[in-house]
Amino acid sequence: MRFVSYLRDGAVRHGRLGEAGEGDEIAELGDGDLHALVQRGLSTADGAEPVARVPLAGVTLLAPLTRPGKLLAAAANYQDHVTETGGAPLDKSRLSPRLFLKPPTSIVGPGAVIPLPDVSREIDWEAELAVVIGRPARNVAVAGALDHVAGYMASNDVSARSMDYGFERDTDDKAVWFFDWLAGKWCDGFAPLGPWLLSAAAAGDPQAIPVRLDVNGVTKQRGSTKDMIFTVAELVAHASRLMTLEPGDVILTGTPSGVGAATGEYLKAGDEMTVDLGPLGILRNTVA
Repeated sequence: MRFVSYLRDGAVRHGRLGEAGEGDEIAELGDGDLHALVQRGLSTADGAEPVARVPLAGVTLLAPLTRPGKLLAAAANYQDHVTETGGAPLDKSRLSPRLFLKPPTSIVGPGAVIPLPDVSREIDWEAELAVVIGRPARNVAVAGALDHVAGYMASNDVSARSMDYGFERDTDDKAVWFFDWLAGKWCDGFAPLGPWLLSAAAAGDPQAIPVRLDVNGVTKQRGSTKDMIFTVAELVAHASRLMTLEPGDVILTGTPSGVGAATGEYLKAGDEMTVDLGPLGILRNTVA
């Protein structure tokens, strides 16, 4: 099942989108975004009587989860992305997932315009699979980790590759480099999500999802989640050792090769990014 959050008549609502080929009609299920439904369980929407039926064309889609409790992201989770930016091949047996947090103010939905920040001129793209937690998870095993997943979304971990605060700094300091890298993930609009949340049952194997990103119609990234260093199950299990994962929490799972930093090509005002994750839909955003 596909689920969406949207604006209709000035209010945020959520609903179930018809399956592909069934028409673009939303079975509206209630007020607010999808967070309450994820907490109850997406399966509770199966056969639920809608409060209204509305055409998709008559609403403005939002991020399926507009303010999750936690928005985590995995860095360096595709080998080809690590090597394209000059990193050495990673030995998974001697490595743990590299997780960081993005603020909820970074979240925007499909069609949203992402403002270019004044602290950087090197803004990059990263198409990613986003995982939505459906059941509380604390110290879960890899074998059972996917039982805690509600579903999946397309996402874009937009990133500033350098920071300029208007004064000279010691950029040879490793701490400065790390915190610049981290701050480059935090800007407003740097976490587009959507256009819908696909239930885990409908998505099937999360390690068999195509990942593609175009800029102005030119393909920059083309990969597959099968090439992740750490699988979705491994990421969920590891994160649950560090913190309690709660329903509605989101984990971005890393990006394949093809980012702008590898070639020195960065986004400029008016550029359109198109993230295509097959059954998870197409997520379009422009920058300005």
